[in-house]
Amino acid sequence: MQVRFGYVAIALNIAHGSPNKTVTVKNLEKIPDAERINKLRRLTHENLSNTLRILRYNYAHDIALYRLTSKLVPLATHPIASGWNYQDEFAAEWQAIGDYIKRYNLRISAHPDHFTLLNSPKTEVLSAALQDLNYHASMFEAMRLPAEPQLVIHVGGLYKEKEAALARFITQFNELPDRIRLRLMLENDDKIYTAADVLKLCQTVGCPMVLDIHHHTCNNDGENLAELWPAIIKTWNGAIPKIHFSSPKSSTQIRNHADNVSLSDFLPFLLLAKEVQQDFDVMIEAKNKDQALFSLLDELEQVPGIRRIAQAVIKL
Repeated sequence: MQVRFGYVAIALNIAHGSPNKTVTVKNLEKIPDAERINKLRRLTHENLSNTLRILRYNYAHDIALYRLTSKLVPLATHPIASGWNYQDEFAAEWQAIGDYIKRYNLRISAHPDHFTLLNSPKTEVLSAALQDLNYHASMFEAMRLPAEPQLVIHVGGLYKEKEAALARFITQFNELPDRIRLRLMLENDDKIYTAADVLKLCQTVGCPMVLDIHHHTCNNDGENLAELWPAIIKTWNGAIPKIHFSSPKSSTQIRNHADNVSLSDFLPFLLLAKEVQQDFDVMIEAKNKDQALFSLLDELEQVPGIRRIAQAVIKL
């Protein structure tokens, strides 16, 4: 069984490793109207340049898994940027990133904002969610990447009645255009929708499930992951499943992410998964980003039965 590891957005080990350069609406409004788009242009150019730099760093260190920031184009969905065609304006930069991803077979994803709620009963909230998903899909289209699982979203809110909220999600999901729907993956959350809830939903709508182990620890009804994992694998229809992993910040802040990943937190799932012998990918969601990834891999290779076959890949 082979397990690959990746991280989110910022590479701490390199200079200019942040693709998150942005500006608040309040500060942008202080700039003369004619200069606002120029400000967004400069930030977007820097973010795209840094993204390609990060991908090169990742490839050099055997990191095949990476989550793009949603802030590549600052304020892309805000009215202040209305009418700005950032896809065409930066066509060469987008294509260079996409070409690099395809050339080295990198697994790239993004995670739209937690306010992206497909199951909201409010028209304006749903409209904002669709706008955000359209922006994310447009990024992948600008990179000329095919419509395959790339966007991780949560089910959404409870709105007093779980079954009704799930039914709304199914309706809205099925009405999405293919360019968005085919890119989606669903993730269990830490408060409302358990891994079992999301698994059933994924089976209903035909969508891959991203298992978040930390969220499962925070929010479950006593389900055994050893029983859920084989069914979660099947939602991927033969593709390599992906999970999210992080450690709690403390015993009193269990939902917050720690700076690093604890080996004692990760090892139980790894040993559970070994029984199934299915390759899978791990997105590390730790504050220390790539540094946390390498710290965990350094510890894992000391465990009997685990062999580190590349800088960010192990085999059991």
